[in-house]
Amino acid sequence: MIIPASGTGIYSNKTAKIIRFVRKGCTNRPFFHITVTERHMPLDHPGIEQLGTYDPLPNQWNEKLISLNYERVRYWIGNGAHLSNPVEQLLGLAESFPYILQVTLQRGETEELSMKLKKKIL
Repeated sequence: MIIPASGTGIYSNKTAKIIRFVRKGCTNRPFFHITVTERHMPLDHPGIEQLGTYDPLPNQWNEKLISLNYERVRYWIGNGAHLSNPVEQLLGLAESFPYILQVTLQRGETEELSMKLKKKIL
């Protein structure tokens, strides 16, 4: 077994996994780690592996920063890990997964744009 760069790396093969946010940071300065954990573990439990980070507050250039290890995200999804709704929306906004179709429709954009995106993804 390969030990991950962060997290315990210890898990049971029979339990469900989920990719979710773990909140870090201060009271008025949230910061999130994107981690793989067992579904029924509490948030303060160390995860199996950290896949990335997300900073929701804009920096001086008005950018929200995200870093992801896409290879590991695809690995865990291929092994049956579920995505939490916020992580699924974030990956959809990054145009990594087909969730972008639902996000554009929620924003009230036209059907024509959603059809272009659907053709692009498929």
